This record gives sequence, C-alpha cells and structure tokens, in this order.
Amino acid sequence: MSEKIEAMRNVDIRTVDKSILVDIADVEIDTSLPDRERMLDFIRQVKNPYCYLDHGTVVKISFSGSQRMEDCLKKCVHLG
Repeated sequence: MSEKIEAMRNVDIRTVDKSILVDIADVEIDTSLPDRERMLDFIRQVKNPYCYLDHGTVVKISFSGSQRMEDCLKKCVHLG
C-alpha cells in the first residue's frame, strides 16, 4: 500500500495524463457519514488525494509532515 501512496504522491503535474485525474468539482461529500468513512469516500471518489483536477486545472498538493494526511483530509471534508 505504501508504494501506491508514494506513486500518487510523486505524480508530476507537468507530464500527468489529465484524462486519468478526477475533477474535484464532481466529488460529492456525504456529510451524513462519520469522519473516517467520509474521508475514505472522498479518497475513493478523487482516486489520488495528492493530484486531481479543479475545474480542468491540474492541482497537486503536499503535506508538510507536521500532521498526518488523515488529519488534514478530515479538515477538508468537514468543509464540504
């Protein structure tokens, strides 16, 4: 699993095939789900939480390492 996460993290936005990325505008956050399930559902929909589209624009995010990715995503899905 860590190899898959590492591969998602290492996507190069200059060369990535946009057709394999999910547009975050199409992701629906189910606020009725508990936090963990909401986060897992978000990841299931977006496929790669490190690299996705936002209205057609490639976006790549990274985390500083001061918090776990899970904690950062929990904050994001609460905003949805």
